[in-house]
Amino acid sequence: MKHFEYKTKGVCSQMITFDIDEDVVRNIQFFGGCNGNLKGISSLVEGMKIEDIQSKLKGIPCGNRVTSCPDQLAIAVKLAAESLKEC
Repeated sequence: MKHFEYKTKGVCSQMITFDIDEDVVRNIQFFGGCNGNLKGISSLVEGMKIEDIQSKLKGIPCGNRVTSCPDQLAIAVKLAAESLKEC
């Protein structure tokens, strides 16, 4: 299992941390943002595969922003997966 931290861009949350065990994402935590909503998202995607998180959350906007906390999570797990392939 490998731990990742992602500094978000363009949203209220400031950071996302999570672990990846093979291609499964675990222990997702958002720092800042809408606490209840982000706990809900974390709980819903806990134990999902990277590609499933990306397909469900990628491109979701928040208000008039082009990104959202769920979209930032999709970006974070994609970047983490790419870094694992480089190792």
